[in-house]
Parts: sequence; structure tokens; C-alpha cells
Amino acid sequence: MARAARLIVQDGTMSAEDLENYETDMELQLYREYRDVVGLFSYVVETERRFYLANHVDLQARSADGEVYFDLTLQDAWVWDVYRSARFVKNVRVITFKDVNVEELPRSEDLALPKDGGLGDLGDLGN
Repeated sequence: MARAARLIVQDGTMSAEDLENYETDMELQLYREYRDVVGLFSYVVETERRFYLANHVDLQARSADGEVYFDLTLQDAWVWDVYRSARFVKNVRVITFKDVNVEELPRSEDLALPKDGGLGDLGDLGN
């Protein structure tokens, strides 16, 4: 944000290239923040509008007037949104007619390599 403000203050305008660079910098900062916090959460949740990390997810399929919709409640969440200043949220509720994807994140202990370092039958693929 400070970079964009400096660019505008210099001559009162911002070029398309300056704006693109600013947006790229913001996306990179957001990705770095995601990388730093992802280990704090248990679930990844995608809706048509947002991407969330959360520790508690309650997804209910509901119907009204013959149409099915999803009622999604998240607790202790982080929101992927470049333009949001506070990405950590205590409670989130989303009502949507679109798809919702919920995935449980693997814990670091779930991803451990075997103690002997071997890959079992996979080690023979190169022979």
C-alpha cells in the first residue's frame, strides 16, 4: 500500500504498469502470509467467492422452495483476500447455491517419511 501511495503522490496518477506491479506485490504478500499460517488450520474451504482456512467447519445442505443451498459455518478462520485488512476471523457464515469444497489438511506427522528412508516398492521404479 505504501508503494502505491508513493507512486500516486509523485505526480498524482498511477500507470497501468504501476498498478499491475502493486497488485502483484499484494498477491505475493498474501501468498507468504498463507504459507506462514496454513499450519495453524485443519481445513481448506473453497466457495465460489472465497478461499478459507479454518479449524472448525459445519456444512449443511438445506432446501427451500425446491432449491438446494449450502449453509456453511466456519470458526477460527483465515480468509484469502488481498483487499481485506483483517484476514483472521472468529466466525464466518456463508449461504450459497454454488459448490463448496472442504478438505482436511494433513498434519505434518501424517506426512513423515519411513524411518528407514526407503520408499518400499516405489524404489524399484527406476530399475
